[in-house]
Amino acid sequence: MSTLANKRILVTGGAGFLGRNVCAAIRRRDPAEIIVPRKAQYDLTEQVLVRKLLDDTKPDAIVHLAAVVGGIGANRENPGRYFYENAVMGILLLEEARRRDIGKFVNVSTICSYPKFTPVPFREDDLWNGYPEETNAPYGIAKKAVMVQGQAYRQQYGTNAITLLPVNLYGPEDNFDPASSHVIPALIKKVIEARDAGKRHIDVWGTGSASREFLFVRDAAEGIALATEAYDDPEPVNLGSGMEITVKALAELICELCGFPGELRWDATKPDGQPRRCLDVSRAAERFGFRAQTDFRTGLRESINWYEANRKLA
Repeated sequence: MSTLANKRILVTGGAGFLGRNVCAAIRRRDPAEIIVPRKAQYDLTEQVLVRKLLDDTKPDAIVHLAAVVGGIGANRENPGRYFYENAVMGILLLEEARRRDIGKFVNVSTICSYPKFTPVPFREDDLWNGYPEETNAPYGIAKKAVMVQGQAYRQQYGTNAITLLPVNLYGPEDNFDPASSHVIPALIKKVIEARDAGKRHIDVWGTGSASREFLFVRDAAEGIALATEAYDDPEPVNLGSGMEITVKALAELICELCGFPGELRWDATKPDGQPRRCLDVSRAAERFGFRAQTDFRTGLRESINWYEANRKLA
């Protein structure tokens, strides 16, 4: 029987892209209830409302996914907001969870916390060996602060807080809003619109030389559920696929899968972001048996098919 069986699990951000999949993965473990708070009722940046949420719901465990996130452009435009709201949500939730002796706190953080020039593959022990890439440093540092809080609370109060570091996610029901989307949904939308309009080229940010690793959203959700069940140590854990691809190769693959024969024109005046991202995923395998299952091409095809079927709503 799962350790989550018959437990009340609070999933902040549970209505979002990752959150819906995490709730589904937890539901397979027979909890008594999955609680998904909504911002209109419980604004997690307000301490009185965080207290009310935990008093109203009395969870046995918290999976903290709620975050203010976006791509490079959104990070550049909102550094103050991204720092403040992400830091405050985590800090308040963890403090109020500690006060109520809630059994488990899962801090779902970000690989934006890693230094800009982290050696590849990223190992969790490298988190403090430099400053994050500048365009997303405020977000990454805010999330890293909650990791430190969890480690400090474990040391002083015995709080069972863990931190997970998912790599870039993708999949059906992703955010396709060009103002805030990440690279895969942004490229899918741009390529399909260019294809349908009969355009001969599309413009793409950066040089295409930066590399990224991607994790299918259902795989990420399963990793988070496994860690919520079975991981109880202070060290952060990467969640990834261990696969690295350049943005240029990614864009070309999306063009192929979408049937767009046109030219890619790279705008080198726009930032590439972090030069490389690829994770060492051995700790997740060793500590709670997580390994990504979805082939990248297969996952991309499913994401494209979903967007094609739902783009009027996306």
